[in-house]
Amino acid sequence: MFKKILLAVLVAVPMCIQAQTFKLGAVNPTEILNVMPEFATMKNTLSQLSEKYEGQAKALQDEFNKKQQELEALTKNMANPENDPTAMAKAKELEDLYNRYQNFMQTAQQDLQKQQETLMAPIQQKLMTAITTVGAEGGYAGIIDSATLLYQGNNIEDVSAKVKAKLGIK
Repeated sequence: MFKKILLAVLVAVPMCIQAQTFKLGAVNPTEILNVMPEFATMKNTLSQLSEKYEGQAKALQDEFNKKQQELEALTKNMANPENDPTAMAKAKELEDLYNRYQNFMQTAQQDLQKQQETLMAPIQQKLMTAITTVGAEGGYAGIIDSATLLYQGNNIEDVSAKVKAKLGIK
């Protein structure tokens, strides 16, 4: 009798394990991110900041070009411009302006990147919260990124619409 019960258990356990299926969801976070209103606002803010920096860079570039033309005009008919104190002062001024331009461009790029990270963090957090909520409410074992999914079988459900609904996006 004991052997029959043991045999029944040994046969039933693998069947029960096979009967359990994991419910997986798939979502493309980049696609959802691109339609979020907060993302559009962030892009607009960064665009305005970029335009501001481009305007300042253009002013520096114009000043550099003007000073370069002045130096060229000054040294045009000089036999030895590298020994002329006025030409040397203009060349030093031009070099300083170039260095200022380079520093400005580097600082502007760093600031744009920092602003993007600062503005993007709450948007990404909001998206992840929505994905987590959909996963918990739907009883999913996991939600994976469909953009990197190489094969999608029958057991994976696209939950993008549910995540969009959580975010209030149609």
